[in-house]
Amino acid sequence: MDYVMEAASSAHFSGLRLDGLLSSPTATSLHASVPDNTVRQPFVIGVSGGTASGKTTVCDMIIQQLHDHRVVLVNQDSFYRGLTPEESERVHEYNFDHPDAFDTEQLLDCIEKLKSGESYNVPIYDFKEHRRSSDSFRKVNVSDVIILEGILVFHDSRIRNLMNMKIFVDTDADVRLARRIRRDTVERGRDINSVLEQKYADVIIPRGGDNHVAIDLIVQHIRTKLGQHNLCKIYPNVNVIQSTFQIRGMHTLIRDREITKHDFVFYSDRLIRLVVEHGLGHLPFTEKQVITPTGSVYTGVDFCKKLCGVSIIRSGESMENALRACCKGIKIGKILIHRDGDNGKQLIYERLPTDISERHVLLLDPVLATGNSANQAIELLVQKGVPENHIIFLNLISAPEGIHCVCKRFPSLKIVTSEIDVALNDEYRVIPGMGEFGDRYFGTDD
Repeated sequence: MDYVMEAASSAHFSGLRLDGLLSSPTATSLHASVPDNTVRQPFVIGVSGGTASGKTTVCDMIIQQLHDHRVVLVNQDSFYRGLTPEESERVHEYNFDHPDAFDTEQLLDCIEKLKSGESYNVPIYDFKEHRRSSDSFRKVNVSDVIILEGILVFHDSRIRNLMNMKIFVDTDADVRLARRIRRDTVERGRDINSVLEQKYADVIIPRGGDNHVAIDLIVQHIRTKLGQHNLCKIYPNVNVIQSTFQIRGMHTLIRDREITKHDFVFYSDRLIRLVVEHGLGHLPFTEKQVITPTGSVYTGVDFCKKLCGVSIIRSGESMENALRACCKGIKIGKILIHRDGDNGKQLIYERLPTDISERHVLLLDPVLATGNSANQAIELLVQKGVPENHIIFLNLISAPEGIHCVCKRFPSLKIVTSEIDVALNDEYRVIPGMGEFGDRYFGTDD
């Protein structure tokens, strides 16, 4: 798992891009609650690695675990260019692992069309004759997930930019060589000399298909993002911060019931800071020019001046330090709401800035469960004169039921969260959730 998180957090790894996921209007199962006219894009995964590193095995394992979604595999090998007569005569010297060996423009066209919801006729390549079949192809239809597999799928930046997740597969070089000899002589009809003379690339993530922990983590991550993006499509005012395996790792830690209080607070504070920073990015701004120490003019933006925080006691108070660290001298109000089962709506206490109607409000509560308490707090702010579109609700995790409840009643309000969980259980607790956040954070869960 450490290898996966390290690779996912490297300088050129985007983790998961939340812009553009999912499938066609006819998708079912997970997407059943989405209106039929919702246009979705598939989740594109790139799987790269050295020749015979186990990329196909990793892809097969992902496909098997995502059995409740429509998944298609597109092999970069299908887009080999056919060899010219001159190249065929010197085939033993031809480098099949060079970018020029592939028709990158057609591969780009394929992924763009699949991502836009169109089917595509993928060419069929004859590895013994080193040319494409002229009268047959493989039709690839619209799917929830597209896996693009190949040794050089990350080479072209245009193709990389279409991917929502990038996976690198590694296996010992001797093992890869043995696999390649077996594959190319038995399955592709090449002689052993051509196999041994061909170059192969270095790779990044270890153990390939044997790394079950990494594959399970990746599949779970994909499932989470597919579910999250459904709600983001239904409610454009819902914003999930861009996920990386670092963020996923911190969620793993704070959700672990065996974590120490010190570590729970430490990693919760890190996540809260990320959510607060992201929430501040949704505030209005004005253009501002400054003179740099070099005497140059820099055109930037000025922060929103009329701002305040409001925490829903008591869990929301855990988010106040991060807000103060980001906004020097910010005013913070308090709201206490009695929670009784699934529809506690009794306002116990409120203390808000007198001029709150003139401010943008960051509403703080780490967990959005049923949404009833949040709605009560938002209703109070609206009654105090705060425009609905001046409220940004910040939390660490949200249940789909809570998002539906809040967004249907307050469609102009923004929600910023770091993850959307699966559902509420019969006791109205978020699943998988993280328990009673306030008790765990303030050390009163004994």
